[in-house]
Amino acid sequence: MGGLAALAREAGHTVTGCDASVYPPMSDQLQSLGIDLIEGFDANQLAALPHKPDLFVIGNVVSRARHPDGRYKFPLMEKILDDGLPYTSGPAWLRDHVLQGRHVLAVAGTHGKTTTSAMLTWVLMAAGLEPGFLIGGVPLNFGVSARLGALPQNTQRPYFVIEADEYDTAFFDKRSKFVHYRPRTAVLNNLEFDHADIFDNLGAIERQFHHLVRSVPASGRLVVNADEESLKRVLDMGSWSGVSQFGAGQAATKFAQQTSDPTSTAAQNSGSSTPNNANAHTFWSIQGPPNDFAVIHEGKELARVRWDITGVHNQLNALAAIIAAEHVGVSVPQAAEALASFQNVRRRMEVRGTVARAGGAITVYDDFAHHPTAIRTTVDGLRRQVGTARILAVFEPRSNTMKLGTMKSQLPWSLEQTDLAFCHSGGLDWDAREALAPMGARAQVAGDIDTLVRAVSAASQEGDRILCMSNGGFGGIHAKLLAALATPAN
Repeated sequence: MGGLAALAREAGHTVTGCDASVYPPMSDQLQSLGIDLIEGFDANQLAALPHKPDLFVIGNVVSRARHPDGRYKFPLMEKILDDGLPYTSGPAWLRDHVLQGRHVLAVAGTHGKTTTSAMLTWVLMAAGLEPGFLIGGVPLNFGVSARLGALPQNTQRPYFVIEADEYDTAFFDKRSKFVHYRPRTAVLNNLEFDHADIFDNLGAIERQFHHLVRSVPASGRLVVNADEESLKRVLDMGSWSGVSQFGAGQAATKFAQQTSDPTSTAAQNSGSSTPNNANAHTFWSIQGPPNDFAVIHEGKELARVRWDITGVHNQLNALAAIIAAEHVGVSVPQAAEALASFQNVRRRMEVRGTVARAGGAITVYDDFAHHPTAIRTTVDGLRRQVGTARILAVFEPRSNTMKLGTMKSQLPWSLEQTDLAFCHSGGLDWDAREALAPMGARAQVAGDIDTLVRAVSAASQEGDRILCMSNGGFGGIHAKLLAALATPAN
C-alpha cells in the first residue's frame, strides 16, 4: 500500500493513510514523499483530518475481526461502513486509475516477485522504455518502490511492471490481487503452498493462477517456469496466449532431449518464436554459475549475464525478466547488459554492517525470506558466495502461514546449510524447539529479541556471516546485533 500511496501522490492526489508498526524502508519512503501516516485504526482519526477524503483505499490487512471482548480490531473500517463513505481496494484502484491503457507486465510467484519485478523494470529502463512500476520493496537502482512512468497516449501503450501478489484483495473481495491487473505479459515464476490463512491447499492457489492466465490476451505472453509441476497443472486448466517456458533442471534436460529428435513436438515447435503469436511455445534455459551464465534459447546461446548477484534462484529470476522484456522488444543481449548493473532490492541479502575482527570481519545481512523454500534458497546463495565460512541464520516465523505452524516441519530442511540457527519464538502458538529438534545443538530458540541477540553474539566468531531473515522489522535486531558485536566482552 505504500507504493500505491506513492503513485497516488505522483498523480496529484493528496494522500494520507493509517497502519500499524510500519518499518523501514517503506516508512522512510512515505516520510520522504511527505505522506502523513497515522498509527492505528481508530475511528476518531477522521475528525482530525484537514479535508474530508474523497475515497478510502482499503488494504487487505483490514478485516471485520473483533477482539475477545467484542471490540472491533479496525473501528475506522466500521465507521466507513456505518457512514456509507466511498471505499475500494488497492488493486481495484490501480486497475481503474493507473493500469488502464498500459501494457502491464505482471510478475507472479510464491518467491522472487519483488526481485524479478525490479530486474524487469531495470531492463526496460535501460532500453529507454520509461516504464511505470509498483514493486513490493525498494530497489536500490531506483530508490523508490513505485513510479507512474510514461503516461498513456492515443497511439501507444506505455509499459507498467507490477509485482502480482496471489494474496487476497480485501475483506470484501477474496480474489487474488493479481486478477485485477489484466496483464499482457505475465511471469509465472514458481508456485507452492503458502498463505495458509486464506488458502486451504495448493490447488486453491493454482485456481487463482488460472484466473490470472484467463485474463492474458491471445496477443500476450506467459513466461512460465517449466520446472514447477504446479504451474504445469495451471496451464493444463487452459491457456490462450503464447507461452515461453524456462528452466534450469529437469525441464531443460528434457527439452534438450526432445529437440535432438526431429520427430518430436518440441523440435517441430522450437522455431515458433514470432512475437505476439498465440501459438508460439518456446523454451529458455541458463548455463553456468550464478555470477556468469549463458542465456540459452532453443538450444542457442544468445547472451551472457555477468553480475554480483548470488543464487541459482536469482539466475532464474533474471531469465524470467529477460524473456518478459524480449516480449516487448528488448533484445536479449541488451537485457543481459542491463542486468550487469542491476542492484538488488533493499532487504534482499542487504549488508547492514560489519564488525572488524583480527581473523576476519563479521558481516550482518538483512533478508526478507520467510517461507521455508525462500530461506533455503537464500542460504544456498550465501553459501555459494562464502564457501566454507560459517553462516549463522537468525530468523523469525512471522508470516501468517508460519505463525500457524503449517510449515514448521520444513524448517530443519530450509536451514541445512547453516552452521547455527537462532529462532525468535515470540508470539508463536507452536513449539519452535520441538520443530528444530532435528538440528540438535545447531539450533537455539529465544522468546525475545534481546535474549536472541545475546545468544547470537556469544556464539559468533571471526569471519562469521550472520543472516537475519524476516518479513517484518524483526525488532531492529540488525542494529542491536552490530552494537553487541562491537562491544568488547567483559
